Amino acid sequence: MGKNKLEFRGNFLRIRNLAKTIGERSILQQIDFDLKNGDRSGLVGQNGAGKTTLARLILGEEKIEEGTIEFLVNAKIGYLPQAIELKHVFSELDIEFDNQFETHASRLGLDINSLDEQQADKLSGGEKLKLALSLLWQEETNFLILDEPTNHLDLKGINWLAEELKKFTGPAIIISHDRHFLDRTVNKIFELEKGKLQIYNGNYSEYRDEKERRTNLQLHQYETQQRNKERIELQLQQLQNWSEKAHNQSTKQDGYKEYFRVKAKKMDKQVKSKAKRLQQELEKNKVEKPDEEAKVSFQFESAGKRGKRIIEARKITKKYGNRTVFNNSYFYIQHGEKIGLFGENGSGKTTLINCLLEKEKLNDGEIWTSKSLKIAYLSQDVLDMPSEKSVLEFLDLSNREQIQSARTLLANLGLDASLISKPLSKLSLGERTRAKLADMLLKEYDVLILDEPTNHLDLQAREQLEKTLQEYSGTLIVVSHDFYFLNKLCKKLLIFEHEKVQRFEGTADDFINRKTKPVADKEASDEESKILIENRIASVLGEICLLDPKDAKYRELDEEYKKLIKLRGKPLF
Repeated sequence: MGKNKLEFRGNFLRIRNLAKTIGERSILQQIDFDLKNGDRSGLVGQNGAGKTTLARLILGEEKIEEGTIEFLVNAKIGYLPQAIELKHVFSELDIEFDNQFETHASRLGLDINSLDEQQADKLSGGEKLKLALSLLWQEETNFLILDEPTNHLDLKGINWLAEELKKFTGPAIIISHDRHFLDRTVNKIFELEKGKLQIYNGNYSEYRDEKERRTNLQLHQYETQQRNKERIELQLQQLQNWSEKAHNQSTKQDGYKEYFRVKAKKMDKQVKSKAKRLQQELEKNKVEKPDEEAKVSFQFESAGKRGKRIIEARKITKKYGNRTVFNNSYFYIQHGEKIGLFGENGSGKTTLINCLLEKEKLNDGEIWTSKSLKIAYLSQDVLDMPSEKSVLEFLDLSNREQIQSARTLLANLGLDASLISKPLSKLSLGERTRAKLADMLLKEYDVLILDEPTNHLDLQAREQLEKTLQEYSGTLIVVSHDFYFLNKLCKKLLIFEHEKVQRFEGTADDFINRKTKPVADKEASDEESKILIENRIASVLGEICLLDPKDAKYRELDEEYKKLIKLRGKPLF
């Protein structure tokens, strides 16, 4: 990045009593915070909480209605918007830039000299973002605001950005749903909830722990308050009952009326005094009940087990012209496994999914699947949905009970009841994603293929989806740039690198840690090879049993079987 070293050691930015209203809705209420050099603050909250609005107010792109935003130094802001305009990017390329631009572009895997405006429409989301980041990093800035900077970035790009942020000396505000990235880069969390800002020290995981601690403490204080309230209200009720009894006696007892009248008045005073003390106590130390986080209910139904090995790729090769995506690759997937597809952008993850779904043909090899295997696919862009149909029509439900279940599920997914009768074309990408998820939840499948399932979901919905998928008993194949989500959910991977697809027994963290070691874990590698051989032997035997010994295919498989038996008996090192 350009020069960003500052001599100023105090506060960089001061915000006081900031408020913003859109229509009748209060977006921001009495926002107060300071930023100084070295503060890297993750701004989190549900979709629509006001994160981008706050950023635009700081940038001066929205009018301040109430409160103040004061820069205490000459701020040179570097801003990465969530939506990147390609025309803006290419117009920026016409200006003079230094060697840093080409260096950063190269480190991000871009050949900037081969790009021109005519190719703009062909750029992937990741390539557009890398171009914008390279331009931003050549500027001389002392304050960064990054809105969803890891969207569409592959692991290489995310690693580059995380390292560059460590070098940056000014303050930064990072709006992101990427929990792993926030864990690596921020030292504060700003949480926007119901228009109010809460500040937590530490990274995202530390914020979640501290928020849970605060919530549990508040809940304990609230429950204690309610027990005290119930105790005092019971005493008040007893006094009230005695007072009413005294009043009744004062009208019935001749000669004792004055006695009971005085007693009743005394009781009335005690009730009023006690009620006043209760009200004062409650107002003085009032504790509100903490809001329960809205629960998004994902209830998958998995069909019965249809066999241990359900998918097997045999010597598969896929090319586009002279470009090889993957070559002579073998892997298998078993029932109930949660498999993450792990590799850089363009390494073949989506291509493999298309081959699994028979949308594309392999150049060589085959992908075997068990009979009657039912596969559901959540595509990255949800553009394969019938745009003219409403949500309910798309779900294709046959009875009232199913429709009611669907309405409840859609509400739990955050889809407003007013939207379910509208055409899908009128819904946002996030709303369409929810509709497609609902369709998958309401049907029985053996395999769910989820391509970027956390796109358009806020952090709360991501975490609920994560928990539910961990309990899902069917098979999952997951593509996700959300490293936190992938790492927590998938304990096995298909690795896409060096024009190969290879199975890896472990999480994404395990794979990265293994790659950084000078010597790979040999025992794990040998065990992996043994499993591959055993599974291939089982596969070959299964096919031979169905063939006539006179068939040429029988002889071919028989030769392969003999070679596999020899390999199984040999040391693997």
